[in-house]
Amino acid sequence: MASITEDTIKQFQTLIEEINEPLKIAFKNVHQGYPTETLVRFLKAREGNVSKAHKMLVDCLNWRIKNEIDNILTKPIIPMDLYRAVRDSQLIGMSGYSKQGIPVIAVGVGLSTFDKASVHYYVRSHIQMNEYRDQVILPSATKKFGRHISTCVKVLDMTGLKLSALNQIKLLTVISTIDDLNYPEKTDTYYIVNAPYIFSACWKVVRPLLQERTRNRVQLLPGCGRDDLLKIMDYSSLPHFCKREDSSGSSRHSSNGITENCFSLDHAFHQQLYNYIKQQAVAMEAPIEQGSFHVDFPEPDPDDAKIAKTIESELFQRFGDQNGISNSLHDPQINGY
Repeated sequence: MASITEDTIKQFQTLIEEINEPLKIAFKNVHQGYPTETLVRFLKAREGNVSKAHKMLVDCLNWRIKNEIDNILTKPIIPMDLYRAVRDSQLIGMSGYSKQGIPVIAVGVGLSTFDKASVHYYVRSHIQMNEYRDQVILPSATKKFGRHISTCVKVLDMTGLKLSALNQIKLLTVISTIDDLNYPEKTDTYYIVNAPYIFSACWKVVRPLLQERTRNRVQLLPGCGRDDLLKIMDYSSLPHFCKREDSSGSSRHSSNGITENCFSLDHAFHQQLYNYIKQQAVAMEAPIEQGSFHVDFPEPDPDDAKIAKTIESELFQRFGDQNGISNSLHDPQINGY
């Protein structure tokens, strides 16, 4: 990756000083008091190219304004039963912090079904978690640990991953594109655990297609990854699916009855997140309406589209077309209900 020098950063700063006032307000909400560090993130995402990084950041700010992203944490998903259905089928949560104070985000890749609500709710929920991470979790971690913390680590659980997961590749591409374009360089490392053969087959195909900096962030751990993850985090911060080697099994509940399943709406993290959004809605006197908030889906990066197509082709060669997957991939209902 190209080195990012002080001169490069100054060039970028000069360009950003020239953007209009609405974009400056949006940028302030993005950088959360760390403008230089934010510019560096966008520069890294564009290999140190100032012109490309400038376009990327301006596009991001325009996307935020057009889709009212700065207000998304005042838009709770209601009713509660609908939000619970989203949480039960889009498995993601926060289990704790690393020893360096970096938030640990857990993702249930293999068992997420994305079949309980419209894709718009899944995208909205994902963006809300990103914004809560950037506006609440990371500033809190920065204050607690006494240094600027702007990234997280992710532990990806592949338990239950099947070929039929390809049915969701269009939605997952939309979500990953939103992250790539608008929340770049926010993940230090991806730890992959409980990986079945189907993932190994995918990884062998995908790995050569990834940029080097992305490949270097992915670590495939043996089994549930507990021993390796304990080198960077305490036991209490391990995601519940990494505690399976205990005699107690999956460790879904602690002794006081509080769930340790960080995917669950009943987990402390999701309770805090949902209550925060409801409180913000009241404070901002924002109207709370079901299904009233949609976000534009960005065009996927050509490289991402190539990766998805390569996975499809390779796995069909290995396993054949199962469960009508081919039709689902070629006719995805991404913009409908």
